[in-house]
Amino acid sequence: MSQSFDTVIKGGQVVLKNEVKRLDIGIQNGVIAALAETLDGPAESIIQAEGAVAVPGMIDIHVHLNEPGLAEWEGIPTGTAALAAGGCTTCFDMPLNGLPPTTTTEALALKESLAKDRSRVDYAFWGGLVPGNLEQLEPLAKQGVVGYKAFLSAAGGKQDGAFREVDDATLYAGMAEIARLGKILALHAESEQIVSAMTAHMTASGRVSALDYARSRPVYAEVEAVKRALFYAAQTGCALHFVHISTPEAVEEIRLARLAGQDVTLETCPHYLVLTEDDMTGIGPLAKCAPPLRSGKEQEGLWQALGRGEIDMITSDHSPCPPDMKEAASWFEIWGGISGAQSSLELLLGEGHVRRGLPLPLLCRALSTHPAERFGLHPRKGEIAVGADADVALVEFAPYVLERGQLFDRHKQNPYVGRTLDCRVKQTVLRGKVVYEKTRGFAGAPQGLLLAKAHRVSV
Repeated sequence: MSQSFDTVIKGGQVVLKNEVKRLDIGIQNGVIAALAETLDGPAESIIQAEGAVAVPGMIDIHVHLNEPGLAEWEGIPTGTAALAAGGCTTCFDMPLNGLPPTTTTEALALKESLAKDRSRVDYAFWGGLVPGNLEQLEPLAKQGVVGYKAFLSAAGGKQDGAFREVDDATLYAGMAEIARLGKILALHAESEQIVSAMTAHMTASGRVSALDYARSRPVYAEVEAVKRALFYAAQTGCALHFVHISTPEAVEEIRLARLAGQDVTLETCPHYLVLTEDDMTGIGPLAKCAPPLRSGKEQEGLWQALGRGEIDMITSDHSPCPPDMKEAASWFEIWGGISGAQSSLELLLGEGHVRRGLPLPLLCRALSTHPAERFGLHPRKGEIAVGADADVALVEFAPYVLERGQLFDRHKQNPYVGRTLDCRVKQTVLRGKVVYEKTRGFAGAPQGLLLAKAHRVSV
């Protein structure tokens, strides 16, 4: 007796955890119910995938959607539209650049209310660790944050009530409390002492170019902050996740700590893998971020580390702002953030698989499986497997030139506009429903749901 399905994705190459196979994907009630070479049972709808590759929907654990308070920078509807169009099906929103930031239960409740029925992808929220909110960490955990974000360098917000970096005393005490709660602390790791001193030196001498900015945030500022945080975590037992690591030297420190038994993971971002510091001059302010883009040698080291499985995750760190904040004579005055939510999966699969020959399963583990495993969403999320949510991106491996009119985020300040990408998302499927099609756009109202409480999974 043949099995019936709500939807069958037919005829595509399917990226599984450790291999790629030509399979049909049978979906029932939003969940993958069957994987087989041929599924002939009745289905209410058929998605033709011949010529495409089905990959697990990206889980982007590092995005800044800027609500409440700064929706003019980016909003949940536009930011998650860009994510969905780029093959992302789940995101974790960071507290930076919301007003108020998600450092209290009241702010988290407000964030949840704003996301309800307005997100095109499933979502969860980070809390924040800032000076003065230690007593909020446990209530935030009970309310369902996936973990906490802290900055070791200046967070950048100048508004009253904006997110602030931690001092060492707050960092240590926060780690102890987060360890007690069984949660994860995510860290922006750059030494504020080094960066602020270098910045003052550069600006005082009138050195305010793109490369001057890059030199003000040297590799050793990242490595020092990583080593300091690892030391504190070893004393407190706190699980760590390092965000947007930009240097192979920092990757190595984290690798060694993990070998020594520490519970630590790391991410890097597509911009560190496909752009270099030379692009800061060529592209201009849209390529400014912190940590800054690095040299070609540093970039090659990151690719090698990714190929060895030493980089756990790829995230966008989508960090948008209004256009006028990307305009200033001094690179030190320009807002530092890259708007790349829509391009992460396409960049990684194109550059990583097409141009460098890295296996699709390895890349998809970094995009999807490892984030789901680390934050307690697996086996429900992160893999094309029977019993998992039917979160799938269908990708066509054919080159195209990214144009501004193809973008869906609010300000469309993507630094990859004009670049030839080697693949493109054809359709995005969220819990069995097509939410985006390349030729038709978005299907109906936003379908994204707040995920149940995630939990820490040790590595």
